[in-house]
Amino acid sequence: MGECEVCGNRYDKSFEIVMAGERHTFDCFECAFQALAVTCSHCRCRILGHGLESNGRFFCCAHCARQADAPQLRDRADGHETRAHA
Repeated sequence: MGECEVCGNRYDKSFEIVMAGERHTFDCFECAFQALAVTCSHCRCRILGHGLESNGRFFCCAHCARQADAPQLRDRADGHETRAHA
């Protein structure tokens, strides 16, 4: 029975993740995300997918990248950006 390193819960269905050579134990994915997922450099949300990266900074989307002066990053490879209408 492992003990979650985030919340301290001892759980018979805990699991381990090895990241960068370090072993971590969690009782749920939510705790694993809180401990291991990178954070958007602009809005500070957890990035659960690949996200975007520029000069060592990570972003959850192209909007956040533009807000943080990384306008070269795009949500779409074809360069088409979807914009909300006012």
